[in-house]
Amino acid sequence: MDLHTWIAFFAACCLIAISPGSGAVLSMSHGLSFGVRRTSATILGLQLGLLLILLVAGAGVGSLLLASETAFSLVKVLGACYLIYLGWMQWRAGAAAPLLGEQAEPAGSWQKRCLTGFLTNATNPKGIIFMVAVLPQFMTEARPLWLQLLVMAVTMLSVDVVVMHGYAAGASAMRRLLRSAQAVRTQNRVFGGLLMAVGAGLFFVKRGGEHA
Repeated sequence: MDLHTWIAFFAACCLIAISPGSGAVLSMSHGLSFGVRRTSATILGLQLGLLLILLVAGAGVGSLLLASETAFSLVKVLGACYLIYLGWMQWRAGAAAPLLGEQAEPAGSWQKRCLTGFLTNATNPKGIIFMVAVLPQFMTEARPLWLQLLVMAVTMLSVDVVVMHGYAAGASAMRRLLRSAQAVRTQNRVFGGLLMAVGAGLFFVKRGGEHA
């Protein structure tokens, strides 16, 4: 990958990361509930899921997945149901755990938060469609595949880590304003509703990237 191609890929990664999606919503939700430090585990999971999709698409498996209606529908339904489940659980949380100083609601283990992030990205059919459509534009047969995938992975994950931490930090900065039970109930329902909406939207994703 030459410098000009890398710059174009870097710009694409920035646009992708900044664009609101399930990862951004999850980062903001956890940042507001748990703080930036604890949300780092969630973001680690998001990156592992993103890395899996990149490797799957880069290895050509993504194209096979898109070619199979059954396999693609399975991933799509699993991803949609998982996001709806996460959103519903947050919606139901209501005001059960008001934010008190630095002690937010119980964050659970870092492994659980990491797994939540991983499943959120790994089961996102939009991510698979995007990777399969975009990666070939920046790849060439003149260089080893593994080296190109390595450069792409380091670039994409680095950008996404910074942006997701930015989303989490921005949400975490609002914690002082959301100490009351009513405020916590509102933020849980807002982010829960957003996660469910994103999940519901996945049901309408088609293999060609178009919506029904």
